[in-house]
Amino acid sequence: MATTTGNSRAATEALIAKFQVAKLLKQGTPRILFPRVIELSANIHATDQQGRRITLLGTIDGEQGILTAERAAFSTESLEVLQAFHAAITRVKNLGDNDIYRWYLASSNGSSDGNGETQQDLKLNLIWPCTSQHIKKYSDQQVRMVTETPEIYKNHVRPFMQAKREEGRLNWVFNILEGRTEQEDVIMRDAGHGPEDSFLMLPDLNWDRKTLSSLHLLALIDRRDIWSLRDLQKRHIPWLRYLRQRVLEATVSMYPDLEQDQLKLYVHYQPTYYHFHIHVVNVMLEAGATQSTGKAFGLENIISQLETMSGGDETSMADVDLTYYLGEASELWTDIFGPLKQGLQPQKA
Repeated sequence: MATTTGNSRAATEALIAKFQVAKLLKQGTPRILFPRVIELSANIHATDQQGRRITLLGTIDGEQGILTAERAAFSTESLEVLQAFHAAITRVKNLGDNDIYRWYLASSNGSSDGNGETQQDLKLNLIWPCTSQHIKKYSDQQVRMVTETPEIYKNHVRPFMQAKREEGRLNWVFNILEGRTEQEDVIMRDAGHGPEDSFLMLPDLNWDRKTLSSLHLLALIDRRDIWSLRDLQKRHIPWLRYLRQRVLEATVSMYPDLEQDQLKLYVHYQPTYYHFHIHVVNVMLEAGATQSTGKAFGLENIISQLETMSGGDETSMADVDLTYYLGEASELWTDIFGPLKQGLQPQKA
């Protein structure tokens, strides 16, 4: 995370008090909805989170923002209750920031430990300024199962991915890879056998960095040509096997109380950002929405599928049907799969 000190840290922390609550966007079990925008209470395990997160829409200095907080179950029955919750936030400590994303520890009114000391029992995340697309992502919505054929991927989804990358939505990833932010969190860098092998690992922000049963790390690759699992080809199998083994070795080296067979490696499709990365979690971590069928694809299973596919080295995951779920507010649903369901031609990205 970016280092913030002195006046800069104070200014960042002051944003929480300036936030003007407008409405509740969502309450319920956490889901990974946007890059590095994951919140976890400092004293609540990730295995029991139902009802402990709220996402609020509001403004700071006239610009919209999204504030997400998690703790014990929230009361959300009225706007007045939501505003009272926000007013009770104290002892805000900035943990870091990257682009428009900021994360904090804070205290809720009356929270204390067994010795009567005030606890920082809230993990806060602030997206500011936010866009209409952020608001859609963080609002409650129905989900749909879709099947993405190779033709749909080539003609519609791939151009959509390219458009999103060109909007600068990966700036926060490149900030980390290029050493501008979050360097103190990097667990390891591996140069591999050349620039196409290199990657780094760091904790994901949905982990409290203490509870091994809920461990969650990210492995970010340096190469820019692999946007998602769709770009993986048979020729990448040796690299993927190397990547898997080095990730496992690095994790158990950093956390010696864990063994390799206590770890699960998976990738998301659709991912929340189009730069290939691997999630590393403890197998004991409760499988919520982000690990469920239709979202998470096991790395070992991807490797095995590539190995058994017929064809040469260029044969890829772009050549198969993939079934996954989408929220109805997702642009992939509204712009591509929704129209296709109605027999209409999606507009070009």
